[in-house]
Amino acid sequence: MQHFISTADWEQSELQSMIDLANQFKQGPTGNALKNKSIALLFFNPSLRTRTSFELGTWQLGGHAIVLEPGKSSWPLAFEFGDVMDGTAEEHVIEAAQVLSRYCDLIAIRAFPKFENWQQDRQDTVIKSFAKYASVPVINMETITHPCQELAHMQTIQEKLGTQKNKKYVLTWTYHPKPLNTAVANSSLLIASKFGMDVTLLCPTPDYLLDDRYMKLAVENSEKYGGSFQVTHDIEEAYSGAEVIYAKSWGSLNYFGNWEQEKLIREQYKHFIVDQQKMALTNSAIFSHCLPLRRNIKATDEVMDSNYCVAIDEAENRLHVQKAVMTQLLTQKI
Repeated sequence: MQHFISTADWEQSELQSMIDLANQFKQGPTGNALKNKSIALLFFNPSLRTRTSFELGTWQLGGHAIVLEPGKSSWPLAFEFGDVMDGTAEEHVIEAAQVLSRYCDLIAIRAFPKFENWQQDRQDTVIKSFAKYASVPVINMETITHPCQELAHMQTIQEKLGTQKNKKYVLTWTYHPKPLNTAVANSSLLIASKFGMDVTLLCPTPDYLLDDRYMKLAVENSEKYGGSFQVTHDIEEAYSGAEVIYAKSWGSLNYFGNWEQEKLIREQYKHFIVDQQKMALTNSAIFSHCLPLRRNIKATDEVMDSNYCVAIDEAENRLHVQKAVMTQLLTQKI
């Protein structure tokens, strides 16, 4: 039994097969892989695209989605083995995962880091606990990575560019008034490098480098799949000749849990916003973002409303790739 927790666990050919299936779904009938089947969608954090696309996708495949919000519409959960549960948690994941496995054919989890201690958060305890105790496949709806977003992103790149191989791909940090999750940034490195792109990570200072695990995977993927990977803090160098610009804000791991200290640093870098002047340096690049996006903070109105902005196309593709993921996990073949 396979889970879909990280694309690092899947070969490029397997991921491409899911994208190909997503393209088929986008063109016509979606099949009935979930007929008389169900999926439990557990949201520990808010969602617009993820919840909507998973619910609709399940319905389009003939199935039924059960939406749960632990701590709100369902019991708050404990996750550590040996917990003395004298706090707010009423149920342990050991029982919750087993019970949901008896009811449902798939379980999907959305659980962001707590932004207190990265050494703890990087363990991805919530989804890995469900995967450990569940007897059905588990899907990552965003934890410390966002693999469904990765597939939608690559599907969109292939739609717009034809081939992604050795295209210059820039993941650029942008300012945001809050310290956001690194999940989409981590996933950006994973998918672009796994598909042989020439990847540049642009961030203001070394304080904004991503977790070593994902930096190393980007290097390994580049060596395996024929791309390249580099880091720069120079905006002009990064944008020059780029064919894909992907924007995301994320919090500094060096100041993880110390927002007041980080805030003083990031206030200096509002000029990392994606604007027309920077896009003019590119090789007619497409621009995208996972959404939601704060206009005129991360990217200007002109960029968001341009014909090279493909963020809405990428958001649409979430629906199709997630149907492909659910179909793959239920059939265990493509």
